Amino acid sequence: MSETPNGELDPLGGGEAIPLSRTPLTVGRRESCDIVLQFPNISGMHCELNFRDGYWSIRDLNSANGIKVNGSRVPQRALRPGDEVAIGKMKFAIRYTPSAAAQKNLEEILSEQDDVFGTSLLEKAGLQKAKPGERSVSSRRISIEEELDD
Repeated sequence: MSETPNGELDPLGGGEAIPLSRTPLTVGRRESCDIVLQFPNISGMHCELNFRDGYWSIRDLNSANGIKVNGSRVPQRALRPGDEVAIGKMKFAIRYTPSAAAQKNLEEILSEQDDVFGTSLLEKAGLQKAKPGERSVSSRRISIEEELDD
């Protein structure tokens, strides 16, 4: 574990930036956390930040108020430089510089995370192939319901 900062959490709305100098980093209200946030909407062990393969990721530790990345509540997420991270009601921007290889890897991981609902479980398991031009299940259901109403 290196003590050289691999970036920082910059509080939005003012305050000193928090150096991200080792991994993993636990965030929460407990004094035993690496980053202590003494606010009532922060759980004792709220979340964990990890730096691996040249980029940061965040993972919720079953907190009461969860975590958000760029306004969307997530259980875990790889983080791009500049992403807005909300821990409880506290908002931060993550600042770091990934290498070119890490940036490419990060974009691949994020595109997979973003596409989690775009592929059926059967397709993900390799049990079914997507048909060209096939619509999603929900749009097919609407079409069938419209036909039943006619």
